Amino acid sequence: MTGRRCRPAGPAAGTIRRVRIAGVALPTGRARATGEEIAAGVRAWVDSPPLRTLVDRFGGDRPAGDLPAVLAALDDFSARHWDFRGGRERPEAREPALDPTTTALVLAAADALGLVRPAPPTEPRYAHLVVLGGLAHACLRRVRYAAHLLRHGRTVTGEVAVLGSFRPVSEVERGVLATAGLAGDTEVDVLDAAVRQAFGVAAPVEEDGHDGGHPYHWWSSRTYRPPGLPPVRVLAAPSSEPALRRAHTADTQRFWAGHVLLRPGDPVLMVTAPIYVPFQHCDALRTLAVPYGCGIDTVGVDPALPDLAALPEPTLTPGRYLQEIRSAIRSMRALHAVLG
Repeated sequence: MTGRRCRPAGPAAGTIRRVRIAGVALPTGRARATGEEIAAGVRAWVDSPPLRTLVDRFGGDRPAGDLPAVLAALDDFSARHWDFRGGRERPEAREPALDPTTTALVLAAADALGLVRPAPPTEPRYAHLVVLGGLAHACLRRVRYAAHLLRHGRTVTGEVAVLGSFRPVSEVERGVLATAGLAGDTEVDVLDAAVRQAFGVAAPVEEDGHDGGHPYHWWSSRTYRPPGLPPVRVLAAPSSEPALRRAHTADTQRFWAGHVLLRPGDPVLMVTAPIYVPFQHCDALRTLAVPYGCGIDTVGVDPALPDLAALPEPTLTPGRYLQEIRSAIRSMRALHAVLG
């Protein structure tokens, strides 16, 4: 894949036109799906017209070769054109200057690739419901959405797992929490406070953990039992590379799967934000579905629900969407690497 031209330019006058592109399915999350079936879904997503059109708009050629070669080329291309974080946290990413036509194309492609519109869970019953952590506003919204699903028809026969980390919260996040009447020093503290508020529980019935002398080694588990609902476990895992970084989502998913004794065929519902659905769905396939044979249904919070109306929601920009399309590409590359 070459960088033969670069069409996006600085802001230009004019109205952003609407662009419509047909939607693309994510790799299957069906329980016991074969590696060939998952790989076919990865191939369909990376070969899809929305992604090809987006690559072309930013000056790239359609990648050729087998699937590993295509994924490697897209990873390299997206690193040069769509990585606005440069190793920083997501809120610190810069926003690129794009002309109106490119902006419209990015938004249409993001929609078609599954990063914009929330979709409801596909099944009425799941073995487990997993809530993925994030920044403070995301923690509050996702936990409350999980509580909404359980109170409006979704059945969970196992547990609700709320997965976070010991990442310190920022001053901006503290302001978000104060507005919601909550407080917390780390992401997992925020999730714990959100669970108490959304599920109406005061104290855990079970508590466990380990202080390894450094946050990268710590883990903690708190289990609540809200009346009439499945148990809710708030979990933070140790890092699998404590010399390099804090625990990430995959670390916590693996840690939880070991604790809950995840079984082949178990349908698992994952709750995140729509913009993160493609990459976190593929992460869950890699860390849970492939090794355990479980099913994965990944959904984004529906911002239109009255339960969420009072909670803050960040403005999503073209740069944010491009960054998370890159995240999806990288996640699919990592997923495909474990299929063979």
